[in-house]
Amino acid sequence: MSIDTLAEELLHETSEELGKEESVKDPHALTPELLRKMNAYWRAANYVSVGQIYLYDNPLLKEPLKLSHVKPLVVSHWGTTPGQNFIYVHLNRAIKKYDLNMFYIAGPGHGGPAIVGNVYLEGTWSEVYPNVTQDVKGGVKGGHWGGVKGSQ
Repeated sequence: MSIDTLAEELLHETSEELGKEESVKDPHALTPELLRKMNAYWRAANYVSVGQIYLYDNPLLKEPLKLSHVKPLVVSHWGTTPGQNFIYVHLNRAIKKYDLNMFYIAGPGHGGPAIVGNVYLEGTWSEVYPNVTQDVKGGVKGGHWGGVKGSQ
């Protein structure tokens, strides 16, 4: 399969592939339900990422935000994060659809929260670091997201 063919198929999934109950008028469009799920995941990844960048504690904002919750020095960059999260969610769709063996390479530095956020959401981070549980306490340990000092 050529890269052009693969790209075309990734951009346009047919209604037959998605199931008859999810058919849409444009046979190449993603279904509203798939788009809703992808958008929800993308928003969750952005939320987790911004929490890593700016917060020491209180990631779910269960209490009014205090200065002690906010990091005094931001060592990451929000500008790269939403784009990387967008790429990640679409690559996951391609990986699942085509059963691909691939990995996403992101440069070091400012985009780290995007990758850490996604692997935390999908559970991979907790597989590698079992002390980082899939809950609020596991996500924020000692003021470091996922127990990672570089995320402070």
